[in-house]
Amino acid sequence: MKWMVGIVLALVAMALAGAGLIVMVVVDSDASAAENADGGGGLQGVPEEFRPWILKADAACAEPEMTPALLASQLWAESKFKTTREEATSYAGAQGPAQFMPGTWATWGTDADGNGRNSPWDIADAVTAQGRMMCSLLRQAKSSGYGGDPRALALAGYNAGWGAVERYRGVPPQSFAGGETYGYVQSILAELKRFEGPGILQVSGSGAGVDALRRAAARAGTPYSWGGGTPAGPSTGFCDGTNGYLGGRCSASVTAGFDCSSLVQYAYWPSIRLPRVAAAQYGATSDRPVSRDNLQPGDLLFWSKAGSGSIYHVAIYAGDGKVLHAPRTGRVVEVQPIADAMPAGDYFGATRP
Repeated sequence: MKWMVGIVLALVAMALAGAGLIVMVVVDSDASAAENADGGGGLQGVPEEFRPWILKADAACAEPEMTPALLASQLWAESKFKTTREEATSYAGAQGPAQFMPGTWATWGTDADGNGRNSPWDIADAVTAQGRMMCSLLRQAKSSGYGGDPRALALAGYNAGWGAVERYRGVPPQSFAGGETYGYVQSILAELKRFEGPGILQVSGSGAGVDALRRAAARAGTPYSWGGGTPAGPSTGFCDGTNGYLGGRCSASVTAGFDCSSLVQYAYWPSIRLPRVAAAQYGATSDRPVSRDNLQPGDLLFWSKAGSGSIYHVAIYAGDGKVLHAPRTGRVVEVQPIADAMPAGDYFGATRP
């Protein structure tokens, strides 16, 4: 099994003089597979080919009980990350790394990676379906009124069907199905720590900028979607004839995520109600410019081809010369050095909302 090795390449701490806060940035070995922030969303110990899809499946679910580690631990329990028909077909006929029965796959399966196949054997399709089903079960668990951990209820529903949870008004006991469901739930929750890793960005302190950075960092790993994203969270976008396409197909219309400016709007909402697009965000904050030498976490950085009317990208300063942003179609919300975020010659300036 191919395990993730050396997730963290560097940990940089920077104390901001006079601000009483510390920002720490963790740089991942794969910047395109960014992790969530503040301790609950990190991921480690998974095969590289599973990693981006676990992060995307987690990011697509608004339920706080969902984490990448929960999905990873569940995949380990289901198949040990195996993907071949010989190794990942159960005695009952469940298929693929997420172990879907054909009838259940018909409900939850989609062609998540756009390769023309909708298959429980495809890692992208399987993990995306797993995430969608678990997200739905978490919502059902929390609205059920049953006691206990919503994660345990959702896992039991995944394994035995929600009808079994309703029958026992909770996780079925050890006497049910030879203890299979009970053991399944206990094993997954016990293995969570094994898959929990440090988040890509840990933010301490308070204030409008720091709070906005923290809110945006909690969405790291969310896919880019041109025109997508609202103050309430990720949403599907649209294609305009030029933007939003991936591999010749309109990715934005089927991808729930953020573009650069909707991420910024989401980060500051509702304490500061910024406009929707990058140029307007610059216009709304340009009376508070910030030099490159005086950047603080939460400041907004802008890039343009020709003046303020042609601003095409905005990012949030994350400390230590790095930004948190949604770069472009095919990427995710991630941390990058300022110099690598966009062409250096297009850097236009920074403001403080």
